[in-house]
Amino acid sequence: MNEQVDLLREREYPMLKDEIYLDHAGTTLYAKSLMERFATEMISNLYGNPHSGSPSSQASTARIDDVRIRVLEFFNADPVDFDVVFVANATAGIKLVMDAFRSRAHGFTYGYHSDSHTSLVGVRETAEESFCLSSNDVEAMISGSLPFFDDGADDRLGLFAYPAQSNMNGRRLPLRWTGQLRMASEGTSKIYTLLDAAALVSTSKLDLSDVHEAPDFTVLSFNKIFGFPDLGALIVRRDSADILQSRKYFGGGTVETVACVKEQWHEPKVQNIHASLEDGTLPMHNIMALGIAMDLYEELYTSMDRISEHTLSLAQKLYSSLKLLKHANGADVCRLYVRDANSFDNKSTQGPIVTFNLMDSHGAWVSNTEVEKLATVRKIHIRTGGLCNPGGIAKALDLSPWEIRRNFSAGYRCGGDNDIIAGKPTGVIRASLGAMSTLQDIDRFIEFIREFYVENALEPSQIPLPPSTESTLYVESLTIFPIKSCSGLPIPPATDWEVRPEGLAWDREWCLVHKGTGQALSQKRYPRMALLRPSLNFATGHLIVTYLDQVLLVPLSADPSLFEPAQHTLGARVCGDDVAAQTYAQPHISAFFSDALAVPCTLARFPAGGAGLSTRHAKAHMQRHQRPKRSPSWASSIPATFPPTPPDSDSETTMAPRPILLSNESPILLVHRASLDALNATIRSTGGKEADAAVFRGNVVVGSRGGGEAYAEDQWGGVRIGGVGFKMLGACRRCYMVCVDQGTGEKDEEPFVTLARTRRFEGKVFFGGHMCVDPGPGGRTIRVGDVVEVDGGGL
Repeated sequence: MNEQVDLLREREYPMLKDEIYLDHAGTTLYAKSLMERFATEMISNLYGNPHSGSPSSQASTARIDDVRIRVLEFFNADPVDFDVVFVANATAGIKLVMDAFRSRAHGFTYGYHSDSHTSLVGVRETAEESFCLSSNDVEAMISGSLPFFDDGADDRLGLFAYPAQSNMNGRRLPLRWTGQLRMASEGTSKIYTLLDAAALVSTSKLDLSDVHEAPDFTVLSFNKIFGFPDLGALIVRRDSADILQSRKYFGGGTVETVACVKEQWHEPKVQNIHASLEDGTLPMHNIMALGIAMDLYEELYTSMDRISEHTLSLAQKLYSSLKLLKHANGADVCRLYVRDANSFDNKSTQGPIVTFNLMDSHGAWVSNTEVEKLATVRKIHIRTGGLCNPGGIAKALDLSPWEIRRNFSAGYRCGGDNDIIAGKPTGVIRASLGAMSTLQDIDRFIEFIREFYVENALEPSQIPLPPSTESTLYVESLTIFPIKSCSGLPIPPATDWEVRPEGLAWDREWCLVHKGTGQALSQKRYPRMALLRPSLNFATGHLIVTYLDQVLLVPLSADPSLFEPAQHTLGARVCGDDVAAQTYAQPHISAFFSDALAVPCTLARFPAGGAGLSTRHAKAHMQRHQRPKRSPSWASSIPATFPPTPPDSDSETTMAPRPILLSNESPILLVHRASLDALNATIRSTGGKEADAAVFRGNVVVGSRGGGEAYAEDQWGGVRIGGVGFKMLGACRRCYMVCVDQGTGEKDEEPFVTLARTRRFEGKVFFGGHMCVDPGPGGRTIRVGDVVEVDGGGL
């Protein structure tokens, strides 16, 4: 089937050109023909609201009824025994079932499998009692050796939920459990079953032909199967539907009549299950698109069985290839999370998902966040983190509840960069296959892992150098970035520039924030921010911003009338910190930036006019590759060969808090020209595009009149510039934002790819150094051309 998919991809999935998509468990991709047929359907027919009697309304109703039957046929479900309730997604279906159960007078008892998605776990908050079960526990309940209810009282109501397939590692659980648990109900007490089929149906057939073995309630999301539409379904076993009538809420379309003046009562629709549960106007266009998607999928792939065989064979290839990867010293590169070595031989117990973590040659964990950053540069789409599967992650990583609580207290948050705490990863890497995946995808992904994470030989630039004795270092250039993540403003030669505790004067005092979320924008997501070029005119008192041929003048004044009142200001978030930035009130300012970036945003200032104390502090700290080595021999101190990180080492610091404005981690960023030259020499040797100093967004670029030693700054304890002392705070961790050309706003894979090969320590990529001014009286200045003296050599 692989050759057929290769031909299919070029025609039906043009968005995959040069891309490696391995996140089908998140959502699969939609075919070009699907979107074209859907567009044709919409412009060729007149469809109205189905809750009416007009011809357009009746046309919609007929199409919806047809698709409803088609969905049941897709899962071999007899309409006599089942009904389909259309919902937004699988989670919405879960909530619909939950609403009914929690409306019962005496509540319900809830059990869920440890492999459950977070959406299933959350149901426990509405139950009278709840518990998490292993597979052995479920088998014990079926056999009768473990009671579902904690006492023998009659008329108890129970709900057991589990995933047909784990969205974390692809493990498939027995579908027979649903029928067996129904038989295990005790006396007048009853156990209902809720099956989360979202992960399973993405690549495998769900067969509901045996009504006695089928779940009472099955939820799924169609975008997992077809890519489009964004629609879900709750498939209800008719014999179990009465319990759903317990829910209290009713919406438009689910009632026959309602009285609300003088009396309050209503009569629900009862002629069928879906009519009483589909609140409001149905997503009719999505339902019509679903009908087209099912027809097209059959044309493209013939059957789900073929997709299942194809994807599982690819997953087996991926698993085997990762398992064979070894470092030069024979150590494993990957820790794989599977049931056993033969898991991928049986599609009834394993789906096409491979979950793993990477390790260096000494067994230290590689940061998943860093892997995803580098994969992004190489146009590889994977998923990392906790995957919304708390039980599966805890079991795979052997995380106890106290460790999970400790990690949260240490700053771990969903989607954050802090993914190795106390020597343990907090998440995993997931590669999941879909119908349009190919062997070439697997080969390119394995080559990516080989290139960057298999340690074969040492790169010369990875060997730490002794402290530089160079005495001819000088300030080659000074740059400030008035608006965070926008273009830099070079400081003219012979200009004294003030250094404040928060950094260089006027550096990163403004930022652009999203109007909806308050999140500060950056070039990582909006690379055209590089084309927004700010300058300062102190004579007229303006921040001047140019974008192509457009110009915006923003007063430098801190006049409160320029800003939105505090009560109308959306809180801003910068690098995970909540900041009290002031947003400008003038609509033309927001319009200028929103039009330039095609995103609703506005300009904010923090703090206004640079007055007041910063509420943010530097996060930078010395990395292990910068710290003193036990051996006096520099050659024996090799990065990436240290033992695993001891607990909390990355958070240990005795340095007093250093204030910052809107910079990421420190007041001032230093870049060493000798290091940049060495990096570019390596890039040239591979035929890549050399990096300009501007991509590293350094405030101070240090040059040398007599040549300098590359990466000597790693071992500097501090520097003096023109008589002003600065403390080095640690190396600067880099992401793929350095790939944005600051002149054009376009992305390239360099220099991040070469940095990942030559400047990766403990799984993280570093270049340049953070620093802050030593405490002292105000009014200190530096200028281009000042001599730079290294203080103290090694740390």
